[in-house]
Amino acid sequence: NDAEQGPIGKLEVAGAGFLNIWIDKAWYERRALDIALFGPAPPKCATCTAVVDFSSPNVAKEMHVGHLRSTIIGDTICRVLEFCGFDVRRVNHVGDWGTQFGMLIAHLKREHPDFLTNPPPIGDLQQFYKAAKVRFDEDEAFKKEAHQNVVALQAGDASCRLAWTVLCDVSRKEFEKVYKRLNIEVDEVGESFYNPYIPAVVDTLDKFGHIQEDKGAKIIFPPQSKHPMPLIVVKSDGGFNYDSTDLAAVWYRLCELKADWVIYVVDAGQGPHFDLIFDAARNAGWTRPTTRLQHVQFGLVCGEDGKRF
Repeated sequence: NDAEQGPIGKLEVAGAGFLNIWIDKAWYERRALDIALFGPAPPKCATCTAVVDFSSPNVAKEMHVGHLRSTIIGDTICRVLEFCGFDVRRVNHVGDWGTQFGMLIAHLKREHPDFLTNPPPIGDLQQFYKAAKVRFDEDEAFKKEAHQNVVALQAGDASCRLAWTVLCDVSRKEFEKVYKRLNIEVDEVGESFYNPYIPAVVDTLDKFGHIQEDKGAKIIFPPQSKHPMPLIVVKSDGGFNYDSTDLAAVWYRLCELKADWVIYVVDAGQGPHFDLIFDAARNAGWTRPTTRLQHVQFGLVCGEDGKRF
C-alpha cells in the first residue's frame, strides 16, 4: 500500500555510481491533492534553535555577487527551517570592524571636517574607500593618522566612534535597499558586536591550556585539526583579528544564544578557517554531542582577472 511503498515507484542502478529513481505516480497525485485541499504541511522532525550566518557584506564596500549568493542561499535555508518549526536566528555578520576603519575615519575627517555637526552625504562609499586607500598608500602622515585612529576607535574615542557610526549608517542604508528588493529579513549583528567578548574568551581559552605562544602571538592548534596552520587569536602586537572575532562569535552563539545548530553560509575558500573554528569550539567544551556546526559552502565568485571578489 501507499504507506509501505512511499514516494519511490522504481529504483535501478545505471552504470558506475548512478541511480535512476522514479517517483510513484499515484503517491505524487495524492500528495498534490492534499496540498491543493489543505495547504503544504511541514515534515515531522525534531526542531531546535538554529543560527544562520549569511550575507555578511563589508561596510564601505560594495555588496558584490558573492554576498548576494550567500544572501539567497542563507534566506532559503532560513525559510525551510522556519517552515519546519525551528527557532531560527537570521544573523548578518557585517564586516563593520577592523584596521580599515582607521583609514576611512582619517579620510572622513579630512574631506568632511564638520561631519559631527553636518553628516556628509557619502553616496558612493566604494569610491570613498578607493580614495582613502590611495591616500593611505601614498601619504605616510595619513597612514600614521590612520593607525592612530584604529587605536582610538578600539579604545572608545568619542570622535572616532561617531565617524565610524556615520560610515556604518551609510552602508546600512545601501544594504537595506537590496534586502528590501529581495524581500529578505536579516538581523545585523556585525563584527563589532563581539569585540567586547574577545578578551574574556581568549583569557578563558588560555586559562584552560588551549592557547600556545609563538613569536609573541597567541595561537590555537586544535588537536583534532587536519590543517597545518593555527588560529591566531592574538597578534604579536597584542591586537585582535578575524580569528579572534569568529571565536568570540561561535562562543556567543553556542553559550549565550544556546544554539543547537549553527550554519555559516560562506564561500568554499573559507573552509579551512571554519574547520579550525569548529574544532577549537569543540575542544573548548562549548558544544554538546548533539550540537551541529556546519559550513554551507558555495563556489568562489571571481572577477574577469580570475581573482576572488
